[in-house]
Amino acid sequence: MKICVMPGDGIGKEITPQAVRVLQALGIKAEYEEAPVGGEGYRASGHPLPEASLKLAKESDAILFGAIGDFSLDTLPRELRPEQAILGLRRELNLFANFRPALVYPELVHASTMKEEVISGLDLLIVRELTGDIYFGQPRAIHTLPNGEREGYDTMRYKESEIIRVAHVAFQAAQKRSKRLCSVDKANVLETMQLWREVVTAVAKEYPDVKVEHMYVDNASMQLLKNPKQFDVILTGNMFGDILSDAASMLTGSIGMLPSASLNEKNFGLYEPIHGSAPDIAGKNLANPLATILSAAMMLRYSFAMGAEADHIEAAVKKVLAQGYRTGDINEPGAKLVGTKEMGDAVIVAL
Repeated sequence: MKICVMPGDGIGKEITPQAVRVLQALGIKAEYEEAPVGGEGYRASGHPLPEASLKLAKESDAILFGAIGDFSLDTLPRELRPEQAILGLRRELNLFANFRPALVYPELVHASTMKEEVISGLDLLIVRELTGDIYFGQPRAIHTLPNGEREGYDTMRYKESEIIRVAHVAFQAAQKRSKRLCSVDKANVLETMQLWREVVTAVAKEYPDVKVEHMYVDNASMQLLKNPKQFDVILTGNMFGDILSDAASMLTGSIGMLPSASLNEKNFGLYEPIHGSAPDIAGKNLANPLATILSAAMMLRYSFAMGAEADHIEAAVKKVLAQGYRTGDINEPGAKLVGTKEMGDAVIVAL
């Protein structure tokens, strides 16, 4: 196996090595090759997604991704800012299906701001369409009107085929879980979302064993906080999925605990924690590597069909939490406060 490792910016350079160490400790035989992206990519070649990095990604079997974001480069033209690296990878590799699980570990129930009875036992999966919607729709621009006032606009758009393929992915995921799916849209206001609902309803007929519910995104946002355990699989578009999955992350106590997988039709995937580059703690051995380590487990499960090995990693993470190991973002009185590398060490010992 050839794994392209893209640490990116900030804490990305600290958390990805821990995930690689865990894979190696598990005995996963693979070739690991690093490539700069984001701010590091821009500094290396003048672009956030250098041609050599994209070439390596295409030649690899999966991508282990860290985080991108560099405030010092925010004044660059939009097409050269660090975040364009991840958008470019999604587009170039056709990574249309994003899996974002939100799982509350028993040991971290008190790390959440939500009441224990609301989140205890929470285990949901958000399937987010990743290559369409307002993030990629054209036309988009900022221009000046004849009266001198500036106007900005972006275009939300989906083709039927784009909705169909991600809907199938979500329904198949629901079949492997509790056979419940909630499709989130804004069909009462947006034409694009009316098409979304119609297409999802049609695809649902192919999965009669899955119970389907439709919900407007504003209500879904409220319900996610009011009663999150009513959900199992949530299917939604790119923009709504971005927002809802970050909200779901805080139900679990820390965004530093949540992995993700972005897949194409061949199960080639990009695996990354959903958090950012956290420049305020970068280089200080403070970042939580568990989301990245769990992302590596998802890589084994989805891209390499190594479910047993993925289970081992996830069990090791549960064990270190049960043993009381904590990084700063999930720390609590009486816990064993450790740094990035030390948390990696603990997972390896648990393995």
